[in-house]
Amino acid sequence: MVITISLTVLMLSLYVLRTWPQIIAPLQNIVFDTYQQIKPRPGGDSAVIVIDVDESSIAKLGQWPWPRTTIATLVDKARDSGALAIGFDMAFSEPDRTSPRRIAKELVSRNSGNTDLAELSRMLAQMPDNDEQFASSIKTMPVVLGFFNGEGKADSGLVKKPGVVWLGEDLTRLLPPQRGVISSLEQLQEAAAGAGAISLSGDRTDEVIREVPLFNAYEGTAWPSLSIELLRLAIENATGEPQSFIIKTSEASGEASGGVAAITEARVANFSFPLTADGKLKLYFARQDTSRVVPAHHVLATSADELRPELEGKILIVGTSASGLRDIRTTALRETVPGVEIHAQIIDQIMQGTFLSRPDWAFGMEWLLLAVTALIIILLVPFMGPAMAAMLGASIVAAVAAISWYAFSRHGLLLDPVFPMAGGLLIYSLTTLMVYASTEREKRYIRNAFGHYLAPDLVARLEAAPDSLSLGGEVRDMTLMFLDIRGFTQISERLTPEELVSFLNALLSPLSEIIQEHEGAIDKYIGDSIMAFWNAPLDVDDHPLKACRAALALIEKVEELNARDSFGFKSKDLPPVAIGVGISTGDGCVGNMGSSRRFDYSVVGDTVNIAARLESATKEVGWPILVSRETHDRSMQLAFLHAGRLNLKGKTGAQEVFALAGDSETASSQEFVRLREAQDQMWQAIENGNTEEAHQLGEACSRLAPGRFQAFLQRLSSSEQSRS
Repeated sequence: MVITISLTVLMLSLYVLRTWPQIIAPLQNIVFDTYQQIKPRPGGDSAVIVIDVDESSIAKLGQWPWPRTTIATLVDKARDSGALAIGFDMAFSEPDRTSPRRIAKELVSRNSGNTDLAELSRMLAQMPDNDEQFASSIKTMPVVLGFFNGEGKADSGLVKKPGVVWLGEDLTRLLPPQRGVISSLEQLQEAAAGAGAISLSGDRTDEVIREVPLFNAYEGTAWPSLSIELLRLAIENATGEPQSFIIKTSEASGEASGGVAAITEARVANFSFPLTADGKLKLYFARQDTSRVVPAHHVLATSADELRPELEGKILIVGTSASGLRDIRTTALRETVPGVEIHAQIIDQIMQGTFLSRPDWAFGMEWLLLAVTALIIILLVPFMGPAMAAMLGASIVAAVAAISWYAFSRHGLLLDPVFPMAGGLLIYSLTTLMVYASTEREKRYIRNAFGHYLAPDLVARLEAAPDSLSLGGEVRDMTLMFLDIRGFTQISERLTPEELVSFLNALLSPLSEIIQEHEGAIDKYIGDSIMAFWNAPLDVDDHPLKACRAALALIEKVEELNARDSFGFKSKDLPPVAIGVGISTGDGCVGNMGSSRRFDYSVVGDTVNIAARLESATKEVGWPILVSRETHDRSMQLAFLHAGRLNLKGKTGAQEVFALAGDSETASSQEFVRLREAQDQMWQAIENGNTEEAHQLGEACSRLAPGRFQAFLQRLSSSEQSRS
C-alpha cells in the first residue's frame, strides 16, 4: 500500500508541475474530437452564406485573381440583394494588374514614340481605375477586408482602428502578437467598414483546427478576426446602432492563465462568447452544410432580385475552395473544408450560443478525479477478488468517462478523462499485483465454502455483504407477484425459435427492470412467466404498495411496447401482447432451497400459491391485475375495484379478489369514486340476492366506467348475477 500511495503522490505532483508526459496531449485531442464526432454542434438555419470561388467559377470566369471590377460586382450584388454585410477571406494587398491605368503605364514605358500606342495609353489612362471602382462599391455597404500575419514580410499596415473596448487589465498583453500584417491596399481599407484577421492555425501535432484566435494584438490595440468583425457590422446594419466588442479581463489563477490576467468575458451586442486566456475560441463544429455555399459565378450571373431570397438578411463571406488556392483545412469532425467554412462556423456558433470551454477549475477537477480514483482503488481493491476488482476498475473508468461525457454533452465543458483514467490504470495495476496473492486465497475459500450451497449470483452478494442473507429458511411477511404472457402458445406457434427468444428478451428485460426499480427481487423465469417477491432478503417498506405500483408500470410498459410495435407483430398479423399479473401478501418461507449440490434463494408457502392462482384468474375475470384481500387492505391509496369471490385452485372456499385499476390519482378522481360506490352497491345487491337491482346497478356501472372498465364490469356483473 505504501508503494501505491507513493505512486499516486508522484503522479499528482507531476500533474501540478505540468510535467506529465506530453503523450497525454494528443490523447486528449483524440477524446475531445471523438466527443464532437459523436455529438456535433446542431446545424439548422444559418445566418451565413459562403460565396465560393470554386473550380466551376474559375472555369467560367478565368484564372484567379479576378479583376477588381468583378469583385466589385459581387459587392454590388450583395448590397442590392439585401445582405447585411460581406467579408473577404483574403487580402487585396497589390494593385489590380488588369486596371486600365496600369496597362496604360506599361504601354508607355515599353513603346515610347509609337503614336498609336500613345493615344491608346492616353485613352486607357482616362478610364476608371479597377481598384477605385472596387473601393466605390465597398463604401456602399458594410464590408470587412481580411488581413493575415506578415511576420518576415513587408508590413502593409492597418488603417482603421477596430471597435474593441476592454475593461480591466491590458488586453493586448494577453493576446497573440502580430509582428506584421499583410493587408489590403490603403484606399480599399479606407473605404471598408472593418478589417479582420483571417489566419487559422492548426494543432502542432496533426494540423487539425480546434481553436481560433478571435482577437490579435497589433500596434497597441486588439484586432478582431474576420468572422466576429463581420458579425459586429451585420448587427450594426440590422439595428442601425453602433456596436463595439466589450472584453473584460481580470486577475486569475487557473490552469489556462497561469496565474496572470485572463479574459473573463467577451461580447458584442447581445452575443457573448467564452475565450481562452489568450483570446481564442474553442471550436464546436457542426456538420458541413453545403446548402449555404453559393458559387461565385452564380452570384455574378444572377440578378439581385433573383438573389434576394437567398441573400437577404444574410452575412456573406467570400472565400475559395478551389484546390489550386490551397485553403483547405481539417476540422475535429475529420472533415476537410475550405478555411472560409471555419469562419462561417464561428459566426454560427456565436449566434447559436453553443460553445466549448475548458474552465479554470477543470485542472483541479481532473486532479481530484485521479485522487479520488486512487483512494477508491487503494481502499477497496485489497478486499476484492480479481473479478470484482476488474469490475471496480471498469466502473471507475466508466464513471470518469461518463463525467467527462456528461460535462461535454450537457454543458460544453472539456474535462480531460485521459489523465484520471491513465493514472487510475497504473495505480490499479500495481495495487492488484501486490494484493493478488493474499486476497485471492481468501476469496477462493469463500467461493469453495458456499459454492455448493448458494447460487453463483448469491455467492457474489454474500461476498459483498455477507450479513445481508440468511443461510437458513425464515418466515417473513412478503408480497409475491406472478406475471404471465397471454396467448403465448399462439405466439410461439407463429414465430421461429430465434424470433421467440428475441421476443421474450425484448419483453421480459424491461419488465424485469421495472420490478427491480420498485425494489422487487426476481425469483425466477418460468418460460413466459416471471416470479418476483418483495421484502427479502432485505427489508422493503410498504412492499404491498410497491408491488402494486410495479404492476401498474408493467401494464403501461407493455402498452408502450405495443404502440411502438417493438416486437414486429403487426407485420406478422399477431395481436398485441397482453400480460396477466397476480399479487398476494402474507407469510412466506424464504431461504436457500434446492438440492445438496445446488441451492437457490427462493420462497414457498400459501402466499406464493395464491399469487400464482390470481395471475391465472385474470383470464377469467377479464382484468390484467388481480390482488388478494391482504394486498388490497395495505395499499388502499390506490384505485381498486371489487372483482368478486373466486374459487382459486387449491384453496377451499371462495377468495375475495380485487382488480387494481390505477394509481392514487385515479383513486381520488370523482369519476372513479362514483364508479366504486356504484359497484359496491351492485355487489351488495348480488349478495342480498336482489337480481333485478344488481342488474340495474351493473348497467349504471357500465355507464360510469370509461373505456376498458366497461367490459370488465359487465363481465363481473353478469357472472355474479348468474351465480346468485
